[in-house]
Amino acid sequence: MASTSASTSATSSPHSFSIVGRNLKLNTAEDIRPVLDELEKVQPLEEVHFGGNTLGVEACQALADVLQTKKELKVADFADIFTGRLISEIPLALKALCDSLISHTSLVELNLSDNAFGGRSAEPMVDFLSTNRHFQVLRLNNNGLGIQGGSIVASALIKLADRLKEAGEESQLRTVICGRNRLENGSAPVWAEAFKKHGGLREVRMFQNGIRMEGIEVLSQGLSHCKSLEVLDFQDNTATVRGSRAIAKALSSWPSLTTLNLSDTLLKPRGGAMIFEQLAKGSNNKLENLQLQYNDLDRKALSTLASAISRHLSSLAKLEINGNWADEEDDCIEAIKKALEAHGHEEALDELDEMDPEGEEDSDADEEEQDEEDEAEVSQATAAVVVGGPSGASATSAASEVPSKEPMAVPASSGTSAATKDKTESVTDSLVSSAHGEDKKIAEVAADVSRSAQAVPEKKEQIDATADVGASAQAVYEQDEKDKHGGSALDDLTKQLAGAGISSGQ
Repeated sequence: MASTSASTSATSSPHSFSIVGRNLKLNTAEDIRPVLDELEKVQPLEEVHFGGNTLGVEACQALADVLQTKKELKVADFADIFTGRLISEIPLALKALCDSLISHTSLVELNLSDNAFGGRSAEPMVDFLSTNRHFQVLRLNNNGLGIQGGSIVASALIKLADRLKEAGEESQLRTVICGRNRLENGSAPVWAEAFKKHGGLREVRMFQNGIRMEGIEVLSQGLSHCKSLEVLDFQDNTATVRGSRAIAKALSSWPSLTTLNLSDTLLKPRGGAMIFEQLAKGSNNKLENLQLQYNDLDRKALSTLASAISRHLSSLAKLEINGNWADEEDDCIEAIKKALEAHGHEEALDELDEMDPEGEEDSDADEEEQDEEDEAEVSQATAAVVVGGPSGASATSAASEVPSKEPMAVPASSGTSAATKDKTESVTDSLVSSAHGEDKKIAEVAADVSRSAQAVPEKKEQIDATADVGASAQAVYEQDEKDKHGGSALDDLTKQLAGAGISSGQ
């Protein structure tokens, strides 16, 4: 039994209780009893914070029994409470906690971030998410939900919205944070519908989810119904021109927007120009924070941004454009600095220590052609997975159920060993998430090819080559940790793809 009596204490707020970071292992009701005794002393109890400890099923059930009686509770913070727990334990523990909060009318925020749920543990949240009409903030960051789990969560929110509509009530949901969950394109339509139905949303963060241009497009369309949106974070997904066009079209629907994070989304010059031209029309003059790092933006696109800032972005106090195709001394950068200074924000521009003045500046025609090729590659890779049937589907689902930066164990299917799948799947996400700009494009093509090869088991030679590519991808990731670009290593990877007879067109 863990000793807890000296470790439990409330925070400085007289109505808040916290054991954050105590590293307690609470397995049974007896283990957690000293914690609950301390918790009961807080009257009224408005916040609980349990992160940095690990709770078993019996401990969670005992905690749930107490929380069910705390009707003044506003914040339920259960981030990082299942470290080291078996996948068979988590659903029961999670359901006990969520169900205890269903009838709480004062609840504002539920935080379940940094728990390795996987798609299999999404279902225990459904009753709460589809029933409680009062919560405003949902934090589900780094849970390994995957397409399946993400769709389950979004569907529950849709059900909640439908119930509210039937009752003649408005949604209270204001914030959804669901990053680092490998939601991908597969769950995007369901999330888009959820966003559409919860039109009062003000903050949406969907960063680092492996969402491609089609997913960005449909999400932007759904979010266009959220007229009070203030914060949008799509960082480290892939927009290209198609996604950029959808974002640009939706911008006029968000007059209250203050933060827009599109870093590492591969906007490209033409996509960036579309967004900046829309910003120049004046519908987003409350924008304070604009993040655009590593997007292959050329001098022409950045000049368009300078014009938008000068004309209508007088509130812009933070701008990040590092890692794009210009030099710090270029006219476009000077124009941006002058525009910011004219509005009294001379310190707004972040560091420019990784600019790439030699970056390729495609013509609009070439860029549009390349964008179409990128979309074709995605379609072909998707078709290959469909041809692979259930094997491909199970591999995708399993890979989606593990939080970021943890090894992925993919079940074996006919014709392909588990070891091969584990090697290729576990490195592709690391490669894509760590690359920038053109490197990111190459990395994503490699990832698509790798997954496509797995989905066609009868092509043994291609699978064997893909395993080799996976090993090279790991080397790229390790090199990228050293130089933050991995350019030369990615060149080597591209050559190996060609040598193995694998190309983005296959």
